[in-house]
Amino acid sequence: MSDPQLIRIGARSSPMSLAQVRRVRAELAAAHPGTATEVVPFTTSGDRWSGALVELGGKGAFTREIDEALLSGAVDLAVHCVKDVPGDRPVPAGTQFAAYLKRDDLRDALVLPVGHPGARLGGATLADLPAGTRIGTSSVRRIAQLAQRYPELEPVPFRGNANSRLAKLDAGEVDAVLLAVSGLERIGLADRITQILDVEQMMPAVGSGTLVLQCRAGDERVIEAVGALNDAETYRQTTAERMLLHVLQGHCNSPIAAYATTEFDGRLSLRARVFSADGKTVLDAHEWDRNAHALGTSVAATLLRQGAHEVINAIPH
Repeated sequence: MSDPQLIRIGARSSPMSLAQVRRVRAELAAAHPGTATEVVPFTTSGDRWSGALVELGGKGAFTREIDEALLSGAVDLAVHCVKDVPGDRPVPAGTQFAAYLKRDDLRDALVLPVGHPGARLGGATLADLPAGTRIGTSSVRRIAQLAQRYPELEPVPFRGNANSRLAKLDAGEVDAVLLAVSGLERIGLADRITQILDVEQMMPAVGSGTLVLQCRAGDERVIEAVGALNDAETYRQTTAERMLLHVLQGHCNSPIAAYATTEFDGRLSLRARVFSADGKTVLDAHEWDRNAHALGTSVAATLLRQGAHEVINAIPH
């Protein structure tokens, strides 16, 4: 780009979010040497709130203020974890997703406190934990799957950024926590991982491991700049997952899990599950297609035929 102009990047002020912005700035600098960027940090309502997200209107609590800053022109670009962007409604009018960064690890991790004899990778597993172990998590998706597979463990409401949750874990507020592998890697704390949970043990959230760049609709300067950062397969996979979520119309209290992968022949595979809050009802679907939108729609339709609408609506929100 000749005569580059400043790109102001809005981001949450947590260590995780700022680490994600550093990645974007580095990739932008590599793609367009000389491009100037500036970070504009935000503390969102979701960051300030310690209660249940449903009381703030769901996951949009983590993106609302930055969306407003984009629309007002206060920032030019936003960096979001796709799993934090509501999937039951379109992105705010006047904005668009401009690039999906290459996907990171989409799995969840078990973390034990510093000093625990099993607190090392391969040292302990969820199955090893004694009955009554307090697992810190406020994710309805994780809670439902714990209830299904490990009913003897006790989920404890646990909010905050990854750093603060680890500090609370080490202070003894809970006995273990579940966190995203990608998040721990981004903040340089992958060495805290005790067990990486395979996708059958703990199916990921829609959009797990994916960062998306959002800008004002039609802002060709920014769209051109970040276009080089887009990963085509991550876009296809995430589009299938978000289409599924859109068709299901799941709310923020809906235990919905899904992940898409790309097969050797170019087809997309999409596996999805809908859980009741207590994990006793599990709906499962797995299909393949080359078209991401068609695949997400078809898998959602299969789950709806199994009763997903009734399961989702039975959960207060």
